[in-house]
Amino acid sequence: MDFDFTPEQVELREAAIEFARGALNEGVYEADKEGRFSREKWRAAARFGLLGLPIPEEYGGAGSDLLTTVYAMEGLGYGCCDNGLLFSLNAHMWSAQVPLLRFGSDEQKQHYLPPMVAGDLIGVHAITEEGSGSDAFKVSCRARRIDDRYVLNGSKIFITNAPVADLLIVFATVNPEWGADGISAFLVDKGTPGFSVSSGFDKMGLRTAPIGEIFLDDCAVPVARRLGPEGAGVAIFNSSLDHERASILAANVGAMQRQLEKCVERAASWERFGKPIGKFQSISNKIADMKVRLETARLLLYKVAWLKTQGRRASMEAAMAKLYISECMVESSMQAISIFGGYGYMKEYEIERDLRDAIGGTIYSGTSDIQRLIIAKYLGL
Repeated sequence: MDFDFTPEQVELREAAIEFARGALNEGVYEADKEGRFSREKWRAAARFGLLGLPIPEEYGGAGSDLLTTVYAMEGLGYGCCDNGLLFSLNAHMWSAQVPLLRFGSDEQKQHYLPPMVAGDLIGVHAITEEGSGSDAFKVSCRARRIDDRYVLNGSKIFITNAPVADLLIVFATVNPEWGADGISAFLVDKGTPGFSVSSGFDKMGLRTAPIGEIFLDDCAVPVARRLGPEGAGVAIFNSSLDHERASILAANVGAMQRQLEKCVERAASWERFGKPIGKFQSISNKIADMKVRLETARLLLYKVAWLKTQGRRASMEAAMAKLYISECMVESSMQAISIFGGYGYMKEYEIERDLRDAIGGTIYSGTSDIQRLIIAKYLGL
């Protein structure tokens, strides 16, 4: 693996940092407090070209490879302190756009991808149900084929972007007796009769990323809006989740760098007992640990992205990256609060928010325990 990025990749990352600082950081404290999503910032990210990074030029994207994309997303996480917005953008890119790109028909891709890249449509990936969670393929949502349409009935919960979504990729079973082989995916437009969505949940963290519940009551979807062949739901889900785990935490790596720099500045300038607190080993050790976590997380992220760019399978490595980066973010956030002391505990200093946001990373896209099970499986256990 070549550890040198091209001048074009470096320029893109620097542009992402500058864009994030100038366009995405205003009013984050208030938005987090109110749990408010910003469609204006979403559209700004689209105009910058963020949503089109992994999408081919024929659909309005940049056609960037995965390594270039995660490098830019890392820069975005470094420049932007709104972790919720970045999570929402990532969910749209990896769990809605990418599966549509990989499994959609020509007509579906031409119809949906350009407005998704332009920021006019927000996408949703809806598989989780009340009784499933980590048992992702325990799907009770039903799809019955009637002539030239499927009629969907059921509900989904904890769906990122659901309250603001324009397009939903809904997973439902065409025959419960077939188990996972009966699961199919369907493209459901907002406003389709029989579809409804709850208001957003009031969450601990990632509060600017709307998450809600969707309901399907005799919701009729044309056969032409089935994504992939009937029974391909598991393949679609696994493919998108592999990309998601490899990419969704790139912004967290950037955020850890931002955390580290804040803590170094604080430790060098804040004095106690007549000297900077960074001169005390209990503080300097924390900062050293934060640096080690940052660099090892970054290397694992780049390795997974490089493997995927080379067209190689990286399911175990993606699970390792998801597990390690998410838990590193939690630990580094804890240490940042400790270094800032009482100020770090106060919301107005915007240090504690990273911890609240980071905890979600150990749950979404498969919990830390699920990632450990995946890794153990690939080791033959």
